[in-house]
Amino acid sequence: MDITATKSDKLPHPSAVYSQAVSAGDLVFVAGQVGMNYDTGKLPDEFESQARQAFENLSIVLHASGSSMQNVVKATVWLRNAGDFEAMNKLYAEYFPARPPARSTPIVDLPKPNLLISIEAIAVISKKR
Repeated sequence: MDITATKSDKLPHPSAVYSQAVSAGDLVFVAGQVGMNYDTGKLPDEFESQARQAFENLSIVLHASGSSMQNVVKATVWLRNAGDFEAMNKLYAEYFPARPPARSTPIVDLPKPNLLISIEAIAVISKKR
C-alpha cells in the first residue's frame, strides 16, 4: 500500500512536525485544521469566523489530497468551549448538507489559548492523483 503525504503550494507549511494530510490506499487522513486564514496570517477572535475558516481549510486540504467534503466519512471537531457547540453544529450542517459524516466533538484545551476549534477528518479519495 502506498502511503504519501499531501504536498501543495496552496497549503501552509505546518509549524510543527506533521503532515497536513496523509493518504493510505483509498483513504486520506487530514490533520486538525484551525481557523487561521493562511492568506492573511490572521486568526479571528470570534468563534463563528474561526470555525468557518477551519471548515474552508479542511476543504482546501481535502482537494489537494484528491478528495472533497462530500467524501468525508469521519470528522473530529475539537472545541475549546462547550458553549460553541450549537454554532459549530449549524456550520457542520452547512458544510455537510447531505449524508453528514460520523463525528466526535470533544471539548479540550487546544494548544494555543486563542484557538477555539480544530477539525480533523478521514475521507475517501475521489480521484487518483
